[in-house]
Amino acid sequence: MATLQKAIDIVTKATEEDKNKNYEEALKLYEHGVEYFLHAMKYEAQSDKAKESIRSKCMQYLDRAEKLKKYVYGKKKNPVADGGGSTTGRNNKKGKGSDSDSDDDKGDPENKKFNDQISGAIVMEKPNVKWDDVAGLYQAKESLKEAVILPVKFPHLFTGKRKPWRGILLFGPPGTGKSYLAKAVATEADNSTFFSVSSADLVSKWLGESEKLVKTLFQQAREHKPSIIFIDEVDALCSSRGEGESESSRRIKTEFLVQMQGVGNDNDGILVLGATNIPWVLDSAIRRRFEKRIYIPLPEAPARMAMFKLHLGTTPHSIQEHEFKQLGEGSDGYSGADISIVVRDALMQPVRKVQTATHFKRVRGPSRNDPNVIVDDLLTPCSPGAPGATEMSWMDVPGEKLLEPVVSLSDMLMSLSTSKPTVNEEDLKRLQTFTEDFGQEG
Repeated sequence: MATLQKAIDIVTKATEEDKNKNYEEALKLYEHGVEYFLHAMKYEAQSDKAKESIRSKCMQYLDRAEKLKKYVYGKKKNPVADGGGSTTGRNNKKGKGSDSDSDDDKGDPENKKFNDQISGAIVMEKPNVKWDDVAGLYQAKESLKEAVILPVKFPHLFTGKRKPWRGILLFGPPGTGKSYLAKAVATEADNSTFFSVSSADLVSKWLGESEKLVKTLFQQAREHKPSIIFIDEVDALCSSRGEGESESSRRIKTEFLVQMQGVGNDNDGILVLGATNIPWVLDSAIRRRFEKRIYIPLPEAPARMAMFKLHLGTTPHSIQEHEFKQLGEGSDGYSGADISIVVRDALMQPVRKVQTATHFKRVRGPSRNDPNVIVDDLLTPCSPGAPGATEMSWMDVPGEKLLEPVVSLSDMLMSLSTSKPTVNEEDLKRLQTFTEDFGQEG
């Protein structure tokens, strides 16, 4: 709930500035706080009630921001009382509170609603995933750097006929890191606005709203470029057109086609990044809009070895380098997500040893209060025949005295034997065929 708390802190400061009649500063804080509220509503609110509560707060602060904006920019001589229109901080970023922007918003509340909805797709806080956190996938990372980082840092390289990629499709088995790569892009593309959208953000039950949301998404991307639009599970929105599909679904795809490469649309500085597990269901026209189609395969042994290390992190363990290599070679067919589950299960093995132990012995180890201090009276599970073993259960061990066993190779192998890979052979064959026909290895 970190984003929600940050939003609360910002609007609390805004109300203080408002009371102190620092209206310009209050306006900036209200708009900034609403951006965080929208992000929290999308990614942190667990229930409809929580979302409705956040939405209500957003409308309250947007309402006040609108009145302050009219005052700050000279529309009224005094701040008006409660009750008025609303706007979004992202819309103001482009126009900087210009009169024309306010008039447009006031004249078209429907556009304002769509803008508010799409603003929730803007990733406010970077996911903190670096390129080095993604094991393997060197070709995919280089292609994304080429499309995202280089044009921003060295715009003079991309002039004339040399243009950056405008559409990249990441496809491959589930759990291979497609969404994780997108998080790395969001982190590394410091100067770009990152939109993370799914079918839920763009599909509406009301006639005509879905295509308007698609249009608003691209309009906001153009206003805040350089921009990256990441569409997870893009197949849910852009599957092949056929006789049995609904009119609404057809209109969404048509709008996507128009916006991605339509006449009269300036898409310079905008990258559409799509991800899918089933690329063969994509409409052929949509597939063509993704100029670069990169296959994200199951990781090979060196990448799997790196994943075991990454997922273990700083957890104490006794696994040697050659044993990590053994784990990498013994996990053929496992995706990155599968390996994550294996490691998480292995991390629980020491806890299970504590739960099932009938004997404990006293050992030396780091103090719970200060890891730099070594103490002699800690208790760790042991076999009944071990020197110094005392019969007792974990219920008899004081919390601050427990020293759990470190994760070992046997823990990993046990978890590896009970956790099976989730990708089947048939899907791999279909993905390989699609790669041979339309893609490139990542």
